[in-house]
Amino acid sequence: MNQLFKIFKLEEAEALKISASPEEPHTHDFEELIIGIEGQLEHFIDFNTTVLDAPLVSFVTKGKVHRVIPRLKNGKCNMWVLRFKSEFIPETTFQLYSNFHDHASLKLQSGECFNRLLTICEIIFGEMQQKSPDLSVVKHLLSALFIMIESERRKIEKDFSALEVNQNTTIQNFLKILEANYQRPVGAEFYAEKLFMSARNLNLICKKVLHQTVSEIIETRKLIEAKNQLTHSDKNISEIGFDLGFKEKAYFTKVFKKRTGQTPSEFRDDMKKLLS
Repeated sequence: MNQLFKIFKLEEAEALKISASPEEPHTHDFEELIIGIEGQLEHFIDFNTTVLDAPLVSFVTKGKVHRVIPRLKNGKCNMWVLRFKSEFIPETTFQLYSNFHDHASLKLQSGECFNRLLTICEIIFGEMQQKSPDLSVVKHLLSALFIMIESERRKIEKDFSALEVNQNTTIQNFLKILEANYQRPVGAEFYAEKLFMSARNLNLICKKVLHQTVSEIIETRKLIEAKNQLTHSDKNISEIGFDLGFKEKAYFTKVFKKRTGQTPSEFRDDMKKLLS
Protein backbone atom coordinates (compact mmCIF):
# COMPACT_ATOMS: atom_id res chain seq x y z
CA MET A 1 0.00 0.00 0.00
CA ASN A 2 1.45 3.38 -1.00
CA GLN A 3 -0.66 5.46 1.41
CA LEU A 4 -0.45 6.05 5.16
CA PHE A 5 -4.21 5.55 5.56
CA LYS A 6 -7.10 4.39 3.43
CA ILE A 7 -10.80 3.74 4.13
CA PHE A 8 -13.45 2.34 1.80
CA LYS A 9 -16.78 0.52 1.77
CA LEU A 10 -16.98 -3.10 0.63
CA GLU A 11 -20.45 -3.95 -0.66
CA GLU A 12 -22.32 -6.72 -2.46
CA ALA A 13 -20.72 -6.51 -5.91
CA GLU A 14 -17.16 -6.57 -4.59
CA ALA A 15 -18.00 -9.33 -2.07
CA LEU A 16 -19.36 -11.51 -4.87
CA LYS A 17 -16.25 -10.87 -6.95
CA ILE A 18 -13.89 -11.81 -4.09
CA SER A 19 -15.85 -14.89 -3.00
CA ALA A 20 -16.03 -16.14 -6.60
CA SER A 21 -12.24 -16.02 -6.94
CA PRO A 22 -10.65 -15.83 -3.48
CA GLU A 23 -6.96 -15.05 -3.04
CA GLU A 24 -4.51 -17.56 -1.66
CA PRO A 25 -3.44 -16.99 1.98
CA HIS A 26 -0.98 -14.09 1.98
CA THR A 27 0.63 -11.32 4.04
CA HIS A 28 0.60 -7.57 3.55
CA ASP A 29 2.69 -4.59 4.61
CA PHE A 30 -0.09 -2.69 6.39
CA GLU A 31 -2.56 -3.11 9.24
CA GLU A 32 -6.19 -3.78 8.34
CA LEU A 33 -9.43 -3.32 10.28
CA ILE A 34 -12.74 -4.60 8.93
CA ILE A 35 -16.02 -3.55 10.52
CA GLY A 36 -18.87 -5.70 9.22
CA ILE A 37 -22.32 -4.07 9.22
CA GLU A 38 -24.13 -6.66 7.11
CA GLY A 39 -23.07 -9.95 5.58
CA GLN A 40 -20.64 -12.65 6.63
CA LEU A 41 -16.86 -12.89 6.87
CA GLU A 42 -14.78 -16.02 6.41
CA HIS A 43 -11.34 -15.40 7.91
CA PHE A 44 -8.38 -17.79 7.66
CA ILE A 45 -5.61 -16.74 10.05
CA ASP A 46 -3.11 -18.56 12.28
CA PHE A 47 -4.00 -21.74 10.31
CA ASN A 48 -7.61 -21.64 11.51
CA THR A 49 -10.76 -20.59 9.68
CA THR A 50 -13.50 -18.58 11.43
CA VAL A 51 -16.87 -17.68 9.89
CA LEU A 52 -18.81 -14.85 11.54
CA ASP A 53 -22.04 -13.06 10.72
CA ALA A 54 -22.17 -9.28 11.04
CA PRO A 55 -22.05 -7.20 13.14
CA LEU A 56 -18.35 -7.98 13.59
CA VAL A 57 -14.84 -6.57 13.67
CA SER A 58 -11.72 -8.21 12.32
CA PHE A 59 -8.15 -6.95 12.67
CA VAL A 60 -5.13 -8.28 10.82
CA THR A 61 -1.65 -7.19 11.87
CA LYS A 62 1.06 -6.59 9.31
CA GLY A 63 2.89 -9.75 8.28
CA LYS A 64 0.30 -12.32 9.43
CA VAL A 65 -0.60 -15.03 6.92
CA HIS A 66 -4.34 -14.74 6.34
CA ARG A 67 -7.20 -14.75 3.85
CA VAL A 68 -10.45 -12.81 4.14
CA ILE A 69 -13.52 -13.74 2.10
CA PRO A 70 -16.60 -11.48 2.50
CA ARG A 71 -19.89 -13.18 1.72
CA LEU A 72 -23.51 -12.13 1.32
CA LYS A 73 -25.97 -12.89 4.09
CA ASN A 74 -29.66 -12.55 3.18
CA GLY A 75 -28.48 -10.99 -0.06
CA LYS A 76 -26.52 -8.22 1.67
CA CYS A 77 -22.90 -7.31 2.44
CA ASN A 78 -21.77 -3.97 3.82
CA MET A 79 -18.39 -3.52 5.51
CA TRP A 80 -15.97 -0.73 6.30
CA VAL A 81 -12.34 -1.53 5.50
CA LEU A 82 -9.61 0.62 7.07
CA ARG A 83 -5.97 0.12 6.10
CA PHE A 84 -3.02 1.99 7.57
CA LYS A 85 0.74 1.86 7.94
CA SER A 86 2.02 0.96 11.42
CA GLU A 87 3.84 4.29 11.63
CA PHE A 88 0.51 6.14 11.28
CA ILE A 89 -0.40 5.40 14.91
CA PRO A 90 2.90 4.05 16.33
CA GLU A 91 1.85 4.55 19.95
CA THR A 92 -1.17 2.26 19.40
CA THR A 93 0.07 -0.36 16.96
CA PHE A 94 1.92 -2.60 19.41
CA GLN A 95 -1.04 -2.64 21.80
CA LEU A 96 -3.16 -3.87 18.90
CA TYR A 97 -0.69 -6.70 18.30
CA SER A 98 -1.19 -7.78 21.89
CA ASN A 99 -4.98 -7.42 21.96
CA PHE A 100 -5.73 -9.14 18.66
CA HIS A 101 -2.83 -11.56 18.19
CA ASP A 102 -4.87 -14.68 18.89
CA HIS A 103 -8.44 -13.42 18.44
CA ALA A 104 -8.43 -11.58 15.13
CA SER A 105 -12.20 -11.61 14.56
CA LEU A 106 -14.86 -10.67 17.07
CA LYS A 107 -18.63 -11.01 16.91
CA LEU A 108 -20.35 -7.89 18.27
CA GLN A 109 -23.88 -7.09 19.39
CA SER A 110 -25.95 -4.66 17.34
CA GLY A 111 -27.11 -1.55 19.13
CA GLU A 112 -25.79 1.75 20.43
CA CYS A 113 -22.17 0.65 21.02
CA PHE A 114 -21.78 -0.80 17.54
CA ASN A 115 -23.53 2.22 15.99
CA ARG A 116 -20.91 4.49 17.58
CA LEU A 117 -18.20 2.59 15.69
CA LEU A 118 -20.06 3.21 12.45
CA THR A 119 -20.46 6.91 13.25
CA ILE A 120 -16.68 7.24 13.70
CA CYS A 121 -16.10 5.43 10.39
CA GLU A 122 -18.48 7.86 8.65
CA ILE A 123 -16.62 10.85 10.12
CA ILE A 124 -13.23 9.40 9.09
CA PHE A 125 -14.55 8.70 5.58
CA GLY A 126 -15.92 12.24 5.33
CA GLU A 127 -12.57 13.71 6.36
CA MET A 128 -10.71 11.58 3.80
CA GLN A 129 -13.00 12.91 1.04
CA GLN A 130 -11.79 16.48 1.69
CA LYS A 131 -9.40 18.01 -0.83
CA SER A 132 -6.72 18.20 1.90
CA PRO A 133 -7.75 15.73 4.63
CA ASP A 134 -6.38 16.44 8.10
CA LEU A 135 -4.54 13.21 8.93
CA SER A 136 -4.09 14.27 12.56
CA VAL A 137 -7.89 14.22 12.94
CA VAL A 138 -8.05 10.81 11.24
CA LYS A 139 -5.26 9.51 13.49
CA HIS A 140 -7.12 10.47 16.69
CA LEU A 141 -10.42 9.08 15.43
CA LEU A 142 -8.75 5.79 14.46
CA SER A 143 -7.20 5.50 17.94
CA ALA A 144 -10.62 6.20 19.51
CA LEU A 145 -12.14 3.51 17.30
CA PHE A 146 -9.70 0.90 18.61
CA ILE A 147 -10.25 1.98 22.22
CA MET A 148 -14.00 1.42 21.80
CA ILE A 149 -13.45 -1.97 20.12
CA GLU A 150 -11.12 -3.05 22.91
CA SER A 151 -13.77 -2.05 25.48
CA GLU A 152 -16.29 -4.27 23.71
CA ARG A 153 -13.77 -7.11 23.42
CA ARG A 154 -13.16 -7.10 27.18
CA LYS A 155 -16.91 -7.34 27.84
CA ILE A 156 -17.35 -10.30 25.49
CA GLU A 157 -14.22 -12.43 25.86
CA LYS A 158 -14.18 -13.82 29.37
CA ASP A 159 -13.30 -17.43 28.62
CA PHE A 160 -9.49 -17.31 28.29
CA SER A 161 -7.60 -20.07 30.04
CA ALA A 162 -5.35 -19.15 32.97
CA LEU A 163 -2.30 -19.69 30.73
CA GLU A 164 -3.67 -17.36 28.06
CA VAL A 165 -4.45 -14.71 30.67
CA ASN A 166 -0.93 -14.91 32.12
CA GLN A 167 0.69 -14.74 28.68
CA ASN A 168 -1.49 -11.83 27.58
CA THR A 169 -0.73 -9.98 30.81
CA THR A 170 3.01 -10.55 30.33
CA ILE A 171 2.90 -9.27 26.75
CA GLN A 172 0.80 -6.24 27.66
CA ASN A 173 3.14 -5.35 30.52
CA PHE A 174 6.19 -5.86 28.29
CA LEU A 175 4.75 -3.58 25.62
CA LYS A 176 3.95 -0.90 28.19
CA ILE A 177 7.52 -0.98 29.49
CA LEU A 178 8.81 -1.03 25.91
CA GLU A 179 6.75 2.06 25.08
CA ALA A 180 8.52 3.96 27.84
CA ASN A 181 12.03 2.65 27.06
CA TYR A 182 12.36 1.72 23.38
CA GLN A 183 14.58 4.75 22.71
CA ARG A 184 17.15 3.46 25.19
CA PRO A 185 20.01 1.13 24.12
CA VAL A 186 18.77 -1.78 26.27
CA GLY A 187 17.93 -5.37 25.37
CA ALA A 188 15.96 -8.42 26.47
CA GLU A 189 17.64 -8.72 29.88
CA PHE A 190 16.46 -5.23 30.86
CA TYR A 191 12.82 -5.98 30.06
CA ALA A 192 12.89 -9.46 31.60
CA GLU A 193 14.26 -8.01 34.84
CA LYS A 194 11.45 -5.44 34.93
CA LEU A 195 8.96 -8.30 34.55
CA PHE A 196 10.66 -10.45 37.22
CA MET A 197 11.36 -13.28 34.82
CA SER A 198 14.21 -14.70 32.77
CA ALA A 199 15.03 -13.39 29.30
CA ARG A 200 14.56 -16.95 28.01
CA ASN A 201 10.97 -17.16 29.29
CA LEU A 202 10.13 -13.70 27.95
CA ASN A 203 11.50 -14.73 24.57
CA LEU A 204 9.42 -17.93 24.58
CA ILE A 205 6.22 -16.01 25.31
CA CYS A 206 7.00 -13.34 22.69
CA LYS A 207 7.68 -15.98 20.05
CA LYS A 208 4.41 -17.77 20.85
CA VAL A 209 2.25 -14.65 21.02
CA LEU A 210 3.82 -12.16 18.61
CA HIS A 211 5.96 -14.54 16.52
CA GLN A 212 9.08 -12.43 17.16
CA THR A 213 11.95 -12.49 19.62
CA VAL A 214 12.26 -9.74 22.21
CA SER A 215 15.13 -8.20 20.23
CA GLU A 216 13.06 -8.22 17.03
CA ILE A 217 10.13 -6.57 18.81
CA ILE A 218 12.38 -3.85 20.25
CA GLU A 219 13.90 -3.23 16.82
CA THR A 220 10.49 -3.19 15.17
CA ARG A 221 9.25 -0.57 17.66
CA LYS A 222 12.33 1.57 17.04
CA LEU A 223 11.79 1.38 13.28
CA ILE A 224 8.11 2.29 13.56
CA GLU A 225 9.12 5.43 15.45
CA ALA A 226 11.92 6.08 12.95
CA LYS A 227 9.36 5.99 10.14
CA ASN A 228 7.08 8.27 12.15
CA GLN A 229 9.85 10.85 12.63
CA LEU A 230 11.06 10.58 9.04
CA THR A 231 7.51 11.28 7.92
CA HIS A 232 6.46 13.99 10.36
CA SER A 233 9.64 15.76 11.57
CA ASP A 234 12.45 17.79 10.06
CA LYS A 235 15.18 16.06 12.09
CA ASN A 236 18.13 14.82 10.09
CA ILE A 237 18.77 11.10 9.84
CA SER A 238 21.65 11.11 12.32
CA GLU A 239 19.47 12.83 14.95
CA ILE A 240 16.64 10.34 14.49
CA GLY A 241 19.00 7.39 14.74
CA PHE A 242 20.65 8.83 17.87
CA ASP A 243 17.23 9.47 19.47
CA LEU A 244 16.47 5.77 19.02
CA GLY A 245 19.70 4.48 20.52
CA PHE A 246 21.73 4.07 17.33
CA LYS A 247 25.11 5.68 17.99
CA GLU A 248 26.20 5.69 14.34
CA LYS A 249 24.24 6.87 11.31
CA ALA A 250 25.73 4.10 9.16
CA TYR A 251 24.46 1.37 11.50
CA PHE A 252 21.02 2.96 11.74
CA THR A 253 20.85 3.13 7.94
CA LYS A 254 22.00 -0.50 7.63
CA VAL A 255 19.34 -1.77 10.07
CA PHE A 256 16.61 0.38 8.50
CA LYS A 257 17.38 -0.83 4.98
CA LYS A 258 17.63 -4.46 6.06
CA ARG A 259 14.17 -4.33 7.62
CA THR A 260 12.38 -2.07 5.13
CA GLY A 261 14.25 -2.45 1.84
CA GLN A 262 14.89 1.31 1.71
CA THR A 263 17.39 3.71 3.23
CA PRO A 264 15.94 6.32 5.63
CA SER A 265 16.43 8.99 2.94
CA GLU A 266 14.57 6.94 0.33
CA PHE A 267 11.71 6.30 2.76
CA ARG A 268 11.47 10.02 3.65
CA ASP A 269 11.39 10.99 -0.04
CA ASP A 270 8.59 8.48 -0.71
CA MET A 271 6.54 9.80 2.21
CA LYS A 272 6.94 13.40 0.99
CA LYS A 273 5.58 12.35 -2.40
CA LEU A 274 2.63 10.55 -0.79
CA LEU A 275 1.72 13.49 1.43
CA SER A 276 2.20 16.19 -1.21
